[in-house]
Amino acid sequence: MTTPAQAFVPVSDGMGQLARACGVATEYWDQAGDLVQVSATTVGAVLAALGLDASTPEGVARGLDEIRLRDWRRMLPPVFVTVQGQQRRLWVHVPHGSPARAWIDLEDGTRRDLHQLDYWVDPVDVDGALIGEASFEVPGDLPLGYHVLRAASGSTQAQCPLVMTPKALDPVAIVGERQWGFMEQVYAMRSRGSWGLGDLRDCADLARWSGSELGAGFLLINPLHAASPVPPMAPSPYLPVTRRFANPIYLRVEDIPEFEHLGPIERGRVEALASGLRAGNDSADLLDRDAVWAVKRLALELVFALGRSPHRQAAFDAYVASQGQGLVDFATWCALVDVHGIEIDGWPPGLDHPRSPAVAEFGREHQGLVRLHAWMQWVLDEQLQQAQQGARDAGMPIGLMHDLAVGVHPDGADAWSLQDVLARGVSVGAPPDMYNQVGQDWSQPPWRPDALADAAFVPYRDMLRTVLRHAGGLRIDHVLGLFRMWWVPQGMPPSAGTFVRFDHEAMIGILCLEAQRAGAVVVGEDLGTVEPWVQDVLRDRGILGTSILWFESDGHGGARWPADWRRDVLASVTVHDLPPTAGFLRDEHVRIRSQLHLLTRPESEERLMAAYERQRWAEIARRLGMLDDDVDISTDQGRDALAIALHRVAASSPARLIGIGLPDVVGDRRAQNQPGTDQEYPNWRVPTTDASGRAVLLEELFQRPALLTAIVDAVRGR
Repeated sequence: MTTPAQAFVPVSDGMGQLARACGVATEYWDQAGDLVQVSATTVGAVLAALGLDASTPEGVARGLDEIRLRDWRRMLPPVFVTVQGQQRRLWVHVPHGSPARAWIDLEDGTRRDLHQLDYWVDPVDVDGALIGEASFEVPGDLPLGYHVLRAASGSTQAQCPLVMTPKALDPVAIVGERQWGFMEQVYAMRSRGSWGLGDLRDCADLARWSGSELGAGFLLINPLHAASPVPPMAPSPYLPVTRRFANPIYLRVEDIPEFEHLGPIERGRVEALASGLRAGNDSADLLDRDAVWAVKRLALELVFALGRSPHRQAAFDAYVASQGQGLVDFATWCALVDVHGIEIDGWPPGLDHPRSPAVAEFGREHQGLVRLHAWMQWVLDEQLQQAQQGARDAGMPIGLMHDLAVGVHPDGADAWSLQDVLARGVSVGAPPDMYNQVGQDWSQPPWRPDALADAAFVPYRDMLRTVLRHAGGLRIDHVLGLFRMWWVPQGMPPSAGTFVRFDHEAMIGILCLEAQRAGAVVVGEDLGTVEPWVQDVLRDRGILGTSILWFESDGHGGARWPADWRRDVLASVTVHDLPPTAGFLRDEHVRIRSQLHLLTRPESEERLMAAYERQRWAEIARRLGMLDDDVDISTDQGRDALAIALHRVAASSPARLIGIGLPDVVGDRRAQNQPGTDQEYPNWRVPTTDASGRAVLLEELFQRPALLTAIVDAVRGR
């Protein structure tokens, strides 16, 4: 029986009108193709996160009036994002009947006056004054970049950023006909020199080796975004405290130039601590980030305290200047956490906003601590640059492909420093689908679309620019988030959320501009509940999509033949949200979800479905001559043969990029992540192991084990 608290309350006409004006969905199509109505409780909570009170008819009316007049109260829009080759109309709001003129100051210092259009728009009464709209033509032949748009009417002037973005990226110019590469979780792939976790030296060595020895064109790595500087450090690379800056736990301390200047006592102390961590590299036990970070932080503090040569200090100062206020804010937040803890509610009064006088005073009092955290980002930047340069020197056309997480930790640095452009009272997630049938809540505050536009998308641009500094590629996790996001109001289950629309033209345009300037290819993870036109938009803008073999269906219960897969995608057999192929072929995805009570169907039925999936893909492999007819895929030997054949199937598709999960080439079976869980499963803490559960080190890969050779040969068509 449905209780009153659970009763569905339909959205009223007025609330629906307000929701649509704000891009909030009152209904949506789910993955099964059914139309789902969203409750008024959900819609009202989402509107409240956008600063609108829809709890009464009067509040709805005020909200509609505010939205209607918002742009009429401005002379210019907060930002004007356009596409090269397209002419666009610009509105300029002035007192009705007043003359207006507009021009553009270009990045190169030149000026372009704009032609006024004969385009009539009825004037509007705004707060008792009649406001008219003048129209100007923004030409499509402006150079790419960030320009300044200006307008004047009498003594009144206004300005806003104008962003000219590429019509499309050209991935072929970088990729060529095809490239393949490994996909790795950096922390999970250790070497003998690692300090308990894989680091940037290990990453660089893998990139150089796979590029020069195996002919790989890229190495796709997990997000390197920063985590908390104090324990406990969140294990998920997809729940960082910031998406702009990196986690110093990935530093190889010995590769910092100043490390060589440590005295014998300090060096001995560091070596004693590091050797203890190295001793655990052979263990298959769960990874312990807090233990690793405690030692690395101590070592980094010792190196920082040595100071720098004049040349190195100048390079550090130049880096800090290049990163601007964003780096200062992040380093200040880290220092605040060092002193007062991660919980902002426990901080002294006045420190809750980065622009407060109390924060400025704290920065002055703890200047050394703030500089320490900025310095860590500088040496990270250096090691990332060296890794990417090494990959390119090894012949990789792309090199490192970084991964951009969907969002950030609700108590992290971005949530504090970017609080004015993030929504409160909601978190990002995903609606129910076939692999997580209760939906997902990722506990991440989303961009607030209106506030992000008011900020001219600068926080978004700066994040992209920093991540792309030393990248030949960028994977956008849940790229649908550039179009719409699933918002879950606090206190509600993930299934009770709804979609909120974003200005995808602006978001994608800025992404394309930053990627083009960085010379990087972009891959969008476009899986899940996807409207077909979204993939068309991404393709038209030169953003590659994603194909996962297990998700490639013909729409009629069968597997899609690889020849029918999309061309402009990164294709792979599996992905980090599924078990490695060896585990998937043994029903690990069913066992885990059953054990964690995440299934909505009986386990026996799920196992039957998994067996059917295996059989249909095995049949395709056989019909393509990639798997012998007499192979029994119910045996361990048969499953290994099928794993190799599946990689050959994926490589037989027209996909422009082919990814090989690093766990697949050693027979690893344990999943890195089970979506929809937090503490229930040891997400992101599993080291790379072989089929027997023994830890595998990077040096063993370099010996080319048989399974690695077979899978690489399969992908390379040998």
